[in-house]
Amino acid sequence: MTSTKPSIVLAGGGTAGHISPLLAIAAAIRSDAPDAAILAVGTPAGMETRLVPAAGVDLATIDRVPFPRKPSADLLRLPGRLAGAVRQAGAILDRAQADVLVGVGGYVCTPMYLAARKRGTPIVIHEANARPGLANRVGAFLGGRVAVAFEGTPLRNAAHVGMPMRREISSLDRKTARTAAREALGLDPQQPTLIVTGGSSGAQSINRTIAAAVGPLAEAGVQTLHITGRGKTVLDQAGRPLTAKGYRQMEYIDGMELAYAAADLLLARSGAATVSEVAAVGVPAVLVPLPIGNGEQALNAKGLVAAGGALLVPDRDFTAAWVKRELIPLITDKARLAAMEAKSYRLGIRNADQRMAGLVLEAVSA
Repeated sequence: MTSTKPSIVLAGGGTAGHISPLLAIAAAIRSDAPDAAILAVGTPAGMETRLVPAAGVDLATIDRVPFPRKPSADLLRLPGRLAGAVRQAGAILDRAQADVLVGVGGYVCTPMYLAARKRGTPIVIHEANARPGLANRVGAFLGGRVAVAFEGTPLRNAAHVGMPMRREISSLDRKTARTAAREALGLDPQQPTLIVTGGSSGAQSINRTIAAAVGPLAEAGVQTLHITGRGKTVLDQAGRPLTAKGYRQMEYIDGMELAYAAADLLLARSGAATVSEVAAVGVPAVLVPLPIGNGEQALNAKGLVAAGGALLVPDRDFTAAWVKRELIPLITDKARLAAMEAKSYRLGIRNADQRMAGLVLEAVSA
């Protein structure tokens, strides 16, 4: 590492899937290099405007420049908008006197990569998804050092490091934390427990199926904690929040380590962070990939499902009948859950944040 105080700029945002690894990398860098100056860069409308400052990291913003997928007026305006964002990115790098740019994906990263390349600033990339996004493909093409969460991600010369995550998750001992976690979430410490989450924004199709299955779950002796997503409280026919025996819902949970510790089985989308965290903590899971987009969520889940740590069910097949036929027999089979837990944990990577910090500080030294 250089003898002067290193200046590290981290770019990414838009969704928790980008922001969470960015903040985990920032925390690991601070641990390894306490004197480092760290600045995050996002867009003015992303979740990063709330989550990054809350984590104690300074945030700068540049204009959001989406890349139109079809011919349109926006496509004609793209060159000018991109050039403006690159100028904004360059000004941020210059003010920070950046020694290295770290990108985790999202709209902000393409102009940041282009500005860094123009200045000769080293680029380090982390790609979270098994199918890489456009921005990180650009960054890799420009010569960035590439690290990936999933083995086999098609980026040239990529190092497989895993998914950077908060230490509260990567160091979680589920067995030790289970009773306290269930009590903190208002659950019975002894009852078989299903935790349902659609991610930070929720998942309406999952919510509908779980609402239709609360009766059979309760009859089977299963208690369900349903994390619905902000503004997506499940309502009954009278328009009131749904209540039922053995069923509890909340819009958001602050600290997914509580959910992972409490769960006998997790039901979730298969975003890259969720899949990686499930493996890191060894929680048995049923994964329902998002049915829209480029199919990246099904690819994210592929390795964990193949290893036997999770089941995958397409969104169209995830019905109340499937819950009765497949999920209830699974969550009440302790031996099967234990086998899934062991297979999942063996696949997990728990030090990706430290690996990424090492790559970043190596780039500063170089």
